[in-house]
Amino acid sequence: MLDPSSSEEESDELLEEERQDVLVAAGGSSQRSLPPPSRDSRGREAGAARAASPSPSVLSEGREEQERLQREEREKRLRLQLYVFIARCIAHPFNAKQPTDMARRQQKLNKQQLQILKERFQAFLNGETQIVADEAFCNAVRSYYEVFLKSDRVARMVHSGGCSASDFRDVFKKNIEKRVRSLPEIDGLSKETVLSSWLAKYDAIYRGEEDFCKQPNRMALSAVSELILSKEQLYEMFQQILGIKKLEHQLIYNACQLDNGDEQAAQIRRELDGRLQLAEQMARERKFPKFVTREMENTYIEELRSSVNLLMANLESLPVSKGGPEFKLQKLKRSQNSAFLDIGDENEVQLSKSDVVLSFTLEIVIMEVQGLKSVAPNRIVYCTMEVEGGEKLQTDQAEASRPQWGTQGDFTTTHPRPVVKVKLFTESTGVLALEDKELGRVVLYPTSNSPKSPDLHKMIVPKNSQDSDLKIKLAVRMDKPPHMKHCGYLYALGQKVWKRWKKRYFVLVQVSQYTFAMCSYREKKSEPQELMQLEGYTVDYTAPHTGLQGGRMFFNAVKEGDTVIFASDDEQDRILWVQAMYRATGQSYKPIPASQAQKMNPKGGNVNTEISPLYADRGQKHGMDEFISANPCKFDHASLFRLLQRQTLDHRLNDSYSCLGWFSPGQVFVLDEYCARYGVRGCHRHLCYLSELIEHSENGSVIDPTLLHYSFAFCASHVHGNRPDGIGTVSVEEKERFEEIKDRLSSLLENQISHFRYCFPFGRPEGALKATLSLLERVLMKDIATPIPAEEVKKVVRKCLEKAALINYTRLTEYAKIEETMNQATPARKLEEVLHLAELCIEVLQQNEEHHSEAFAWWPELLAEHAEKFLSLYSVDMDSALEAQPQDSWDSFPLFQLLNNALRNDTFLCNGKFHKHLQEIFVPMVIRYIDLMESSIAQSIHRGLEQESWQPVNNGSATSEDLFWKLDALQMFVFDLHWPEPEFAGHLEQRLKLMATDMIEACVKRTRIAFELKLQKMNKTTDLRIPSSLCTMFNVLVDAKKQTAKLCILDGGQEQQYHSKIDDLVEESVKEIISLLVSKVVSVLEGVLSKLSRYDEGTFFSSLVSFTVKAAAKYVDVPKPGMDLADTYIMFVRQNQDILREKVNEEMYIEKLFDQWYSNSMKVICMWLADRLDVQLHIYQLKTLIKIVKKTYRDFRLQGVLEGTLNSKTYDTVHSRLTVEEATVSVTDGGGLQGITMKDSDEEEG
Repeated sequence: MLDPSSSEEESDELLEEERQDVLVAAGGSSQRSLPPPSRDSRGREAGAARAASPSPSVLSEGREEQERLQREEREKRLRLQLYVFIARCIAHPFNAKQPTDMARRQQKLNKQQLQILKERFQAFLNGETQIVADEAFCNAVRSYYEVFLKSDRVARMVHSGGCSASDFRDVFKKNIEKRVRSLPEIDGLSKETVLSSWLAKYDAIYRGEEDFCKQPNRMALSAVSELILSKEQLYEMFQQILGIKKLEHQLIYNACQLDNGDEQAAQIRRELDGRLQLAEQMARERKFPKFVTREMENTYIEELRSSVNLLMANLESLPVSKGGPEFKLQKLKRSQNSAFLDIGDENEVQLSKSDVVLSFTLEIVIMEVQGLKSVAPNRIVYCTMEVEGGEKLQTDQAEASRPQWGTQGDFTTTHPRPVVKVKLFTESTGVLALEDKELGRVVLYPTSNSPKSPDLHKMIVPKNSQDSDLKIKLAVRMDKPPHMKHCGYLYALGQKVWKRWKKRYFVLVQVSQYTFAMCSYREKKSEPQELMQLEGYTVDYTAPHTGLQGGRMFFNAVKEGDTVIFASDDEQDRILWVQAMYRATGQSYKPIPASQAQKMNPKGGNVNTEISPLYADRGQKHGMDEFISANPCKFDHASLFRLLQRQTLDHRLNDSYSCLGWFSPGQVFVLDEYCARYGVRGCHRHLCYLSELIEHSENGSVIDPTLLHYSFAFCASHVHGNRPDGIGTVSVEEKERFEEIKDRLSSLLENQISHFRYCFPFGRPEGALKATLSLLERVLMKDIATPIPAEEVKKVVRKCLEKAALINYTRLTEYAKIEETMNQATPARKLEEVLHLAELCIEVLQQNEEHHSEAFAWWPELLAEHAEKFLSLYSVDMDSALEAQPQDSWDSFPLFQLLNNALRNDTFLCNGKFHKHLQEIFVPMVIRYIDLMESSIAQSIHRGLEQESWQPVNNGSATSEDLFWKLDALQMFVFDLHWPEPEFAGHLEQRLKLMATDMIEACVKRTRIAFELKLQKMNKTTDLRIPSSLCTMFNVLVDAKKQTAKLCILDGGQEQQYHSKIDDLVEESVKEIISLLVSKVVSVLEGVLSKLSRYDEGTFFSSLVSFTVKAAAKYVDVPKPGMDLADTYIMFVRQNQDILREKVNEEMYIEKLFDQWYSNSMKVICMWLADRLDVQLHIYQLKTLIKIVKKTYRDFRLQGVLEGTLNSKTYDTVHSRLTVEEATVSVTDGGGLQGITMKDSDEEEG
């Protein structure tokens, strides 16, 4: 047996290997202990050592082996003793219930399940499943697989037992919610429907092709631990926790009579009485634990008394026997503080006879009658039955030849000694008979101890009856009410009651959990004749009293001022009576018969055992008597509970649930009951719990910070005197342990926050990081009333996040293996690695924002500082890689774009320290790049225009297309940089716009010069056809005008004016080349008119031509002069119109060109006619002009020249003059104009 003075530390050392055994029994393993080696292996090792070592070594190993065996034996005995106490808590709880409001824990995932899960998702991504999915869902699953499932942080969390299937599903759900929100809206399909569909597909992938029929027939204990457990399941659980064998449990169960509620209630009463006596002893001897203040010593005694009084009240509030019918608990009016302490007080409230009225149920079954001879065989007979004072019942009728019934009658009575009468009747055949004839009767006096089986009873028959041997077979069963603990006949003699020695019928009645009465009853009486309240009495076996006649086996009940002697007729009856009264009195002394005491202690020593005599031999045989008989009040239950809670927590963390340190409802129930029943202080319980949780957390287990917070708050409240459980005393040990645990907890929390990315991967467990920060704030408080300044908390969190930045970056570089690459790689390889590292860094920051920013919502700037610190570590590697790059290498710009795009959208990181450093590095590179590009573009323009063939390419020439593409690409490159600093970004934009303006201006001027040179080389005859090169130049200018709107425009200020200048330059250049081109084509018309001038009247050439034509016309057909000329000119106009329409890209400028061409043509004709105003036109001149004017008018109208331009005054003047000339010719020349006229006609040839 454990010595009551054993220290907590000693018991901890002794139980190190015990924890190993328990964990092995529970099917798990612990990081804190290893399984002990087997005896065989130790023996073999010892044997080998003996063969090779000298004798001192052998002796040393022998001592070690002996010490180990002794240690294991002590641990085993301690576990057995602890299990006895736990079994009693489970058997008869009266303080706690299994909680039903605890959060349901999910089944944890193990490493094998994680691997299977990875394979299932990989199979889906490879298209090896039958699950139909779109591309968006596949992308979501791929991201989930690559980022989450393959993460080493998730693998570590699964290994620590902190992950469940719901955690995996929640992470996927959170991931797809962001993706679905970014998808475009689809008519008729809500995003909630998409989410539901995706989650259903996820569940299908998660389950895989499982065989759903393969369900276990019986759930393992660990699988039902989250449910409300039965007593049998609780016994089994704590057998596993403490490593108790099934046989040992069975022995303890039987020896402790765990199925006997009365025995367990009596055990509780004895324990509580012992605790009160210890409190009184402590008060007398002034031996107290060391408290913070001396005034707490008296308070401590009052607290002990109050706690016991509360337990007594709880016990008394229980029903007397669970499931007992009708009987209600009768609460006696007594002082809660004093009456329980003053045992045997004569002034306590006395019971009245009406308080002990009982209620019985009787079942009377009449089977048959034997020996009936006085009645003819065909006569009808029947029986009646009654309990005196109650109703009468009758059986069915039967023939006298077969008087059998099997009829049962049920009765209720309040008489402990009822009178039962059964009568046999036959029907009277006489006409005047008023009653049936009675053939016989029997009167019985049953009790609760009477036999229940049917028996033959001789009946009393009337005088002169022939049925002298008439018997009836019947059974009388009288139940035992739940509050009737024992009954039977005893002899009794007392000083206050039962003052005469005689035999009486006694009943031991339990009125409440603390009130019992010994009552004597007479026949047919509900109330006892006399009663004695047993509280304060001590029952024991006594030797026979020679002066009393009657009774052989004696025992007595003794109290101050009173002694009652009892006697029974046999030893077994006496043992049962003493055992029942022993439970009722609540006495600590266990009475043992003299003969049995000699067997158990032949040397005559004093034995104090609590095992029933019926089980004593069996308990002794298996060595259980020591544990059963141990007095709980002599044990250090604080140490025992610490062991119990440690073993229970180890078992819980190794079961199949992701408990995060929370006990199951059944475990909470047993621990609560143990603490209440054996007086374990709440602060001690939570301090031990905190110590164990912190140790598990330090070893890698996932512990819920809310659980830590709850226990810490309880201890802090207790230590600072807030009485969370009503206990106002604070021991020095509690305060010192609290301070120690506070320091440990503070270090643990700071470490977890520094490793938040690995302790709480992907925000799992849900809300744990936020709860950790809240707990840290609570731990940093000096006391529970004074809140800690926010700046102090902020300072600690800042320090943790600074460490976190270093930890995160170090692990990231280890993952990317950056150190190996950076030392020996080429510049290109270094840049590639740094770019990859940048992607990983951005991913880390995005995950921090997504999963952890909510927890740091109180201090968002601290998370930003953490990110800056993290990026500053990255900047060292980045700077090293950039310095290694060759000069004028532009491969590093994607690195800037990647980092800048991630930083510029972050409120806190945009233009932060790292962001500015990044800009400082790339500003010279950007400027240098633009300078080189400007020089390159200028040179390409110069060389290109010098060698330009002016062949059409897209919207212009090869040079112009190359120019505009380079300018646009350069501007898009700078735009894609999204430079975050507005001033420099504006400077870059301004410079590029001005550069584009200068380049386009140079291109336009050079093109215009080339246009003029090309135009000058062209002839002025009707053979002139506008070459495609001129059209290309025209298109270059048109395209330049379009590009200026995109490449040169910059809103506001001088830049807008500068853009207007280039716009005006392009516009003027276009106008000039249109004018030049019009002048060129009009000069062809002037050449035609100059040829017509030869036919002017009065000239020698005109007279000669007229004469020659007239003379020749007499002999041959002479071609009409002027028609070829007109036709040639008209063909020239039409073909050049078609060329311009086909090869010039801008419709607006074609229309302007045609307008000017038409207007200038009419002006030239008008001026030519004006010069000949006083001269009549030659007929050939007239015919040619009419055709040219009419065809020109019609052709330009077809090309879209507006009516206002076509019918100008110039045209009207020309039209009028030619009409007059036509009329004059028709009058003077009989031949006329041969069908050529100014009148409109559709018949006229084209």
